[in-house]
Amino acid sequence: MSAISKMPFWAKALISCALCLALGTASGLSTAGSISGWYAELNKPSFNPPNWIFGPMWTLLYLMMGFAFALIWERKDEGGLVAKRSMVMFVIQFLLNLAWTPIFFGAQNLSLALGVIITLWILILMTMLCFWRQNKLAGILMLPYLLWVGFASILNYSIWQLN
Repeated sequence: MSAISKMPFWAKALISCALCLALGTASGLSTAGSISGWYAELNKPSFNPPNWIFGPMWTLLYLMMGFAFALIWERKDEGGLVAKRSMVMFVIQFLLNLAWTPIFFGAQNLSLALGVIITLWILILMTMLCFWRQNKLAGILMLPYLLWVGFASILNYSIWQLN
């Protein structure tokens, strides 16, 4: 048995949460200058939330995603092939999540960002369903993320239409 398999759940949760939060934060910080510049100049719909809400919201979502991942990681170490596949699905959707920010804010490509975020929403739904089958709490923890990305998709579409 490997050292990773022997790792206690709390360590898996700490690693998963820290990694999700660190990568998500790095993605956001990489394009932070666009928010006060290019993004501020865009026409936005009336339901566009204030900029300050995004940091706390994504912090909470990344922590929930990390904890959900740790729950599935625990199942994988019990020998679960479905759990391994669920973890791969999570990584794929997470990479797409990280790609959206530089596409939207960095490349300022609203239409490509819209395609990415719609694909992301579908992959989150698939991941959430995979997680749900393995661990109900893991599936539930992914639901706010799915809802937020659904809202962000509508916001991305609206901004694309207005500009």
